[in-house]
Amino acid sequence: QVQLVESGGGPVQAGGSLRLSCQASGRTFSRFTMGWFRQAPGKEREFVAGITWIDGRTFYADSVKGRFTISRDNVKNTVYLQMSSLKPEDTAVYYCAADSAFRMIASDRRDDYGSWGQGTQVTVSS
Repeated sequence: QVQLVESGGGPVQAGGSLRLSCQASGRTFSRFTMGWFRQAPGKEREFVAGITWIDGRTFYADSVKGRFTISRDNVKNTVYLQMSSLKPEDTAVYYCAADSAFRMIASDRRDDYGSWGQGTQVTVSS
């Protein structure tokens, strides 16, 4: 397993930007597909974005395409989520997750991710 710690959340006005970071430690970070999920109050945890380890391909939920960008720095063992044009409906706790399986895609299924961070709150006000 890998240990994950998110940071960078906070309050922001609609239209603003935030960058979330997820610092990994433990097993070889570069061999994990990384994902960001979010969970709003009363809702299921949902996939936001993912990035593969094998070729760095990125995948996004339709709701964030064109506004969010996921990236990774395998030297710093960190994955980022740059969020722009934020909307009130983006308000949620954001979780970083790691998938150790060999996949050619970044899965959008929660069960495929074996390691999770504690989450960071993002609150977008209108």
